[in-house]
Amino acid sequence: MSSVDVSTRAEDSGPSGYAAARLRLLQEETRSGPPRRAALARLTDDWLAALHTAAAPPRGTALVAVGGYGRGELSPRSDLDLLLLHDGTADPATIAALADRVWYPVWDLGLDLDHSVRTPAEARKTAAEDLKVQLGLLDARHIAGDLAIVTALRTAVLADWRNQAPRRLPELDELCRERAERQGELQFLLEPDLKEARGGLRDATALRAVAASWLADAPREGLAEARRVLLDTRDALHLVTGRAGDRLALQEQDQVTAALGLLDADTLLRRVYEAARTISYAGDVTWREVNRVLRARSVRPRLRAMLGGGRPQPERTPLAEGVVEMDGEVVLARTARPERDPVLPLRAAAAAAQNGLPISLHAVRRLAATAKPLPVPWPAEAREELVTLLGAGEPTVPVWEALEAEGLITRLLPDWERVRCRPQRNPVHTWTVDRHLVEATVRASALARRVGRPDLLLVAALLHDIGKGWPGDHSVAGETIARDVAARIGFDRHDIAVIAALVRHHLLLIETATRRDLDDPAAIQSVAEAVETPSTLELLHALTEADALATGPAAWSSWRGSLVADLVERVAGVLAGDAPPAAEPTAPSAEEERLAIEALRTGEPMLTLHADTPPDGDEPEPVGVELLIALPDQPGVLPALAGVLALHRLTVRSADLRAIDLRDLGDGAVLVLNWRVAAEYGSLPQATRLRADLLRALDGSLDIRARLAEREAAYPRRRGMKAPPPRVTVAAAGSARATVIEVRAHDAPGLLHRIGRALETAAVRVRSAHVSTLGANAVDAFYVTDAKGNPLPAEEAVVVARTLETALRT
Repeated sequence: MSSVDVSTRAEDSGPSGYAAARLRLLQEETRSGPPRRAALARLTDDWLAALHTAAAPPRGTALVAVGGYGRGELSPRSDLDLLLLHDGTADPATIAALADRVWYPVWDLGLDLDHSVRTPAEARKTAAEDLKVQLGLLDARHIAGDLAIVTALRTAVLADWRNQAPRRLPELDELCRERAERQGELQFLLEPDLKEARGGLRDATALRAVAASWLADAPREGLAEARRVLLDTRDALHLVTGRAGDRLALQEQDQVTAALGLLDADTLLRRVYEAARTISYAGDVTWREVNRVLRARSVRPRLRAMLGGGRPQPERTPLAEGVVEMDGEVVLARTARPERDPVLPLRAAAAAAQNGLPISLHAVRRLAATAKPLPVPWPAEAREELVTLLGAGEPTVPVWEALEAEGLITRLLPDWERVRCRPQRNPVHTWTVDRHLVEATVRASALARRVGRPDLLLVAALLHDIGKGWPGDHSVAGETIARDVAARIGFDRHDIAVIAALVRHHLLLIETATRRDLDDPAAIQSVAEAVETPSTLELLHALTEADALATGPAAWSSWRGSLVADLVERVAGVLAGDAPPAAEPTAPSAEEERLAIEALRTGEPMLTLHADTPPDGDEPEPVGVELLIALPDQPGVLPALAGVLALHRLTVRSADLRAIDLRDLGDGAVLVLNWRVAAEYGSLPQATRLRADLLRALDGSLDIRARLAEREAAYPRRRGMKAPPPRVTVAAAGSARATVIEVRAHDAPGLLHRIGRALETAAVRVRSAHVSTLGANAVDAFYVTDAKGNPLPAEEAVVVARTLETALRT
């Protein structure tokens, strides 16, 4: 179907004719992307021009498209940005009537309309006062009426923009920064705003405005394609939702993926992230150039006066062999020969990061175009320069991004391609896989003084999640890849083995510390057998912290750090030759002992609730208060307490349940529960109310299950990402004195109550529980025994796990 086929004629300028032609165009499967957007703009032009002509406009008036419509980029549900321009000679009532005859048919059709009526002088005055108006006028395009008045306005607006660029461009830069602060970075968001987030369509438009100023220009390679990808994605979003919008919500990504003919939603996000990264990088380079030019303009008159009118030459400061600093950027020395020096890209990058300077666009492109590949294995100098780059801290990030934008990273490390721009759908993660790896090296660089081999720590941090681009367990796949990469970089056999071990076991410490009973010798012995040497343990400790800090705020805290440190200390003792600690019950603290004695005396639960302050006093914990409970050992404690907490809208962040023997202090065993909880909203409940409800739950007078069901029914489930099903497994060799059941599920009110009830139904005793919550994910471990206190037989343990999983799925 040609553009003529879907155009409306002046004699059929009503909404119905345009609407029918518009619908046919949007349903045409053979046309999409730029051709469809252009055809939709032409169709709309024809309709609006017919409306304007039918209104018998006076001379000196014109209908003008501005903004996205002015650029001819109409998405299916885009609003129309229109300016009715007039020379001021016509009667105001005539102009108002003309505007009504154009605007009302648009409104009748249900289209969003951003409209204004101005003379050229008024348009220029408004643009001088409002930057957004000026940006819209830069894309002004004639639709109907007096072409001369539109041409004159465009010429004047462009001249104003170029004359005012030294003042307006810093204002535009600040506007972009403020928007990025509010909306975040598109390339890392699971539900990105395609227009407003950093690296989105707004930033692409800002780069067009910078180019129009003639003050600087953006790197053009890939920029048009990146813009097309975002526009195509927005078109598909409009079509599948039937409404205007720029946010790519999780529940709509599968439909958008299908509309674009892509493999899956991860492929969609990766395409979007790559486009956003191209635009963001172009923005970084462009704004750096703008600031350099403006800075030079302010300095040069004074320098010329001092030099008697001569042209000042920029100072060049040597940084490394073939690398100098000039005008605030790292550039190549005049004598540099990248075609003869394959280490030069890494040397330049390391020098830039170590000095906290950006590497110039010209330099990195020359390196990408002319530098020879490094021999394999790399020479020692190349390996050392890579470690220097990784150890520079925060300045590593922009330098790495520059190398990646020009394809140098994947040339140096081919396996990087699989993790580049790869999304991580776990909301605990702040970054894509590749950026997380770089952030981990930044965090590791701050811990380098804690280890004897900081080079191995930094390389392991860079590679610890490299296996996420492959099927299966990413730690297992990553170990193989890490061996290949470490050999490629030039490490010897021993160092390769250490790096591979760090990658293979990078989750070992945090998982053991938060999901295992550290008083259990089997847990300590298993970690000791995995790490083998004190030096590897030292490196793994630092890598664990760096990895968690680079993941997101929910992944690390001083409390988690203290658990890992306790585990490391115990494992270090075993590696030093000490015998694993005996499986003796942990002695109660003074507070636990006091509560336990009172619980034995009264036969009722005793509890305290108090603020949980971080040890260092300044690091925020992911928890609010500590809840300590002691009560006589009896069935049903776990589901009862978990249900009471859920009813009081307390979220369980971590939990420890264990039985202590107080025969020296009284008669019988006492359960001690040390839980960290946080209020979903509002203030914390009083301890007396919690205790009263716990008593009622234990004696059966409080129907927790029914109360939770009522509350869930009263609050409809929100739309959002569909949570993956729960997974329940039996941990192999988890403990010598109990069976360890691991539960991984989407966190929700009452989850722990449901788990406890299912375990009670399975007739097993919960010896201890270790609960942790990471964002929307609960990762819990339960040490269970039979009625006699023995570990479950293997077959019975599997049955319990399957029963629990079934209960959580229903």
